[in-house]
Amino acid sequence: MLWLSVLGLLVVVTALMLRWRRPAWYWLTFGVTLAALRVLFRYASVMDACGLTVPPTRWRLALARATNRPVPGPRAPRILRLRPTRTGLVLRLGLRPGQDAFDVAASCDRLRHSFALYGVTSRELRSGVVEVRMTGYDVLKRVQMPAKRDTRRMRVPVALREDGAVHYRDYRAVPHALTLGATESGKSVYQRNLVAGLASQHVALVGIDCKQGVELFPLARRFSALADNPDTAAELLDALVAHMQDVYRLIRAEQRITADVPDAEIAADIWDLPADLRPVPVVVLVDEVAELALFANREEEKRRDRIITALARLAQLGRAAGIYLEICGQRFGSELGKGITMLRAQLTGRTAHRVNDESSANMAFGDIAPDAVLAAIQIPADLPGIAITGDSTGGWARIRAPHTSLRQAVNTCNRYADLAPDLPALVPFRPALGSPRPIPATPVESAPATA
Repeated sequence: MLWLSVLGLLVVVTALMLRWRRPAWYWLTFGVTLAALRVLFRYASVMDACGLTVPPTRWRLALARATNRPVPGPRAPRILRLRPTRTGLVLRLGLRPGQDAFDVAASCDRLRHSFALYGVTSRELRSGVVEVRMTGYDVLKRVQMPAKRDTRRMRVPVALREDGAVHYRDYRAVPHALTLGATESGKSVYQRNLVAGLASQHVALVGIDCKQGVELFPLARRFSALADNPDTAAELLDALVAHMQDVYRLIRAEQRITADVPDAEIAADIWDLPADLRPVPVVVLVDEVAELALFANREEEKRRDRIITALARLAQLGRAAGIYLEICGQRFGSELGKGITMLRAQLTGRTAHRVNDESSANMAFGDIAPDAVLAAIQIPADLPGIAITGDSTGGWARIRAPHTSLRQAVNTCNRYADLAPDLPALVPFRPALGSPRPIPATPVESAPATA
């Protein structure tokens, strides 16, 4: 019996140490089994306590009276499937008549406490079926992206969601996006992950970094065009508008709308064109957009109007031509002048890192997901990289990008430097790349001072 006690004590100590130091390992070894048993044994009572049950149907009551049996109790949603994952459990429920997916969503916090899990979220899969995703530990504290990811073209995994799922930046579904965040909030790391994910794809990267290029120019070997000041940015955006018009002329020439052409072969954007004629898609990254909108004199105001007009045209018309916008900044509101709110209305994807005031969060989510505003201003300062993401559907989620150093991003861009296409309209803005300075083998010591 002594060795059984010692073995049990070692198991308990190991479980506690893993839960403290390696929560992911603890979940895969002990936590997933304990959580599944807890959910199955407590399910009926928890559903009843959370108000997620319905009275028995009339035919069941009539059957009980006819057979002189006890009156059946309230019925909880059916468990269609319980699937363990590397970060939690996925519970698929079949709703009873009279229940609604909103009832399950409103009870997520109570389900989290009742099942003793870290987080619970829900979403409706189809009519009458709800998926409840439960996480066993804080997956955003130490982000570990899963090895198996969906890497379709123009779809980049950039962060991890709080429910353990991978957050993708899908340009085919959400062509333009806005990213906000205060200084040291993790906005630059998010941008590096985005560039590193796009580097291996057949896409042209265009950067506008008016902070003298300190953020994007280290990655210049993978970029097809870069601008480090507002004057060059205005010319670059005009070149992109001209490129967009050339692509539209190509699409128009290849439409061939005749009676014998099937509907699926009528070209409406670059993805409907044959592969040998399809232009290279372009992703435009704008770092600190406020530098493009501010002005101090009449000449700078003219340049500013020219830049904002070009950005608005690209946002309104660029999707079909394969031009996608990534706008980043600390603030993005009407105080930046005319045309800004019109541009923001075209930016479907919204991501907000830690912000300093509620009005900044309102700029991102006030018009699409008001519930996300409160979550955005509650991001702690000691957890850089935490962000709230949402889109025009009103849904939102908490995400965190894995830490990617500038050196890692530079190495990735250098590895795929040969994939940077040369677009004729952007050749004048190709970054000038000099040969790297050699690193001395030994440090050079200064000569002693002489009298």
